[in-house]
Amino acid sequence: MTVVTRFAPSPTGFLHIGGARTALYNWLFAKHHAEYGSGGRFLLRIEDTDRKRSSDEAVAAIYEGLKWLGLDWDGDAVSQFSGAARHAEIAEQLLAEGKAYKCYCSAEELQEMRDAARAEGRSMRYDGRWRDRDPADAPEGVDPVIRMKAPLVGETVIQDLVQGEVTVANEQLDDMILLRANGTPTYMLAVVVDDHDMGVTHVIRGDDHLTNAFRQTQIYSLLGWDVPAFAHIPLIHGADGAKLSKRHGALGVEAYRDLGFLPEAVCNYLLRLGWSHGDDEIISREQAVEWFGLESVGRAAARFDMDKLTSLNGHYIRESDDARLLELVLPRLRETLGEALSEEAESRLLKGMAGIKERAKTLIELAEGAEIYARARPFDLDEKAQNLVEGEGRDHVGHLRDRLRNLDDWNAENLQATVRGYAEEADIKLGKAAQPLRAALSGRTVSPGIFEVMEILGREETLGRLSDFLERA
Repeated sequence: MTVVTRFAPSPTGFLHIGGARTALYNWLFAKHHAEYGSGGRFLLRIEDTDRKRSSDEAVAAIYEGLKWLGLDWDGDAVSQFSGAARHAEIAEQLLAEGKAYKCYCSAEELQEMRDAARAEGRSMRYDGRWRDRDPADAPEGVDPVIRMKAPLVGETVIQDLVQGEVTVANEQLDDMILLRANGTPTYMLAVVVDDHDMGVTHVIRGDDHLTNAFRQTQIYSLLGWDVPAFAHIPLIHGADGAKLSKRHGALGVEAYRDLGFLPEAVCNYLLRLGWSHGDDEIISREQAVEWFGLESVGRAAARFDMDKLTSLNGHYIRESDDARLLELVLPRLRETLGEALSEEAESRLLKGMAGIKERAKTLIELAEGAEIYARARPFDLDEKAQNLVEGEGRDHVGHLRDRLRNLDDWNAENLQATVRGYAEEADIKLGKAAQPLRAALSGRTVSPGIFEVMEILGREETLGRLSDFLERA
């Protein structure tokens, strides 16, 4: 059997981090069966039946977010709204088969049911007053809804692949609306019809949909269709155990991209946020496809920790190819510096990337560190750097420039020996000479090893920057 999963977001906003994890699990499950089983497909459906809240911008954000994460889908994305006629057709079919009926309840009658339920401390359930009533009693001028004839006794059972066996007494459910009075289908009906028509075999989603699964199972049964396997994943909470919100990091996927996270780091973190493979923490995309299975998804809510994600991102930055990192930071540098970089600056950046990335946990930090090689001359020192070069610091920089001018073999080892030799002659610690040198060359007090920096900058750029500093008033 070919496994078919789907991700079905509503385009009412950005692709949030919980939705991204759901998409990832569906993608991995399908890809695992495609490569190690009898076949797998991952489909995308945009559940845009709520026309007032849906927007083209949100659809574009979903597409862009999935593509950034590397979660490609098979075939074209499906619009749920475009299938409205098909959904209505199925509701009419159930009506014709006596498995659904027209309900003419007024808004006042429904409100009375809600008030009674509230007074009795129970949830609202339609009382079925039109279930077996003669249609001849229908009031004039009232457009009816179509309700399903749900089973009145017994239980509806779901063998959930994450939650285990879950049961609800049928008397706790009511005759749900399938088709509204204006002829539009409800979400519950549309989901079932779409999943059936798309050949979905496994519905992997958040456990906030678990109660929906009971109603959807009943619709499948009425239609005589095979029920897909359900897997309801616990939701993500904040580090404090509370429901995930923006203060915990519940941002859109595009926000994590803008904050300087790598997609592979985000995917690795989301994968481990509810799923485990022994003690493995760093899991490549290839390993995730090979190892992923629903049996390793936990039942407890996962806790989102921005610090852990940031730390993991730092690992992926250190492991990334230098040329790729250069391409990622160039747009940020152009925006920060307000100018295009010269070929020489880009070349220096590429040579220096290995040292810069060791300190960075995000691309923002990487770009900040990369400025040391990208900045055009002359540039200003920040306040801390300026303090380092006041008085004696400035004198040390002047003496060091003169010595460096006479250095023949320009490499980190010789540069360090030259500066160390000066420090010994001046009877100062190496740092007393190297720190003002760092400030003058970078405009800051923190950088990769200053001798490495000087080697990458090269003789001309290094001496030019030192002269710029010394010639300032």
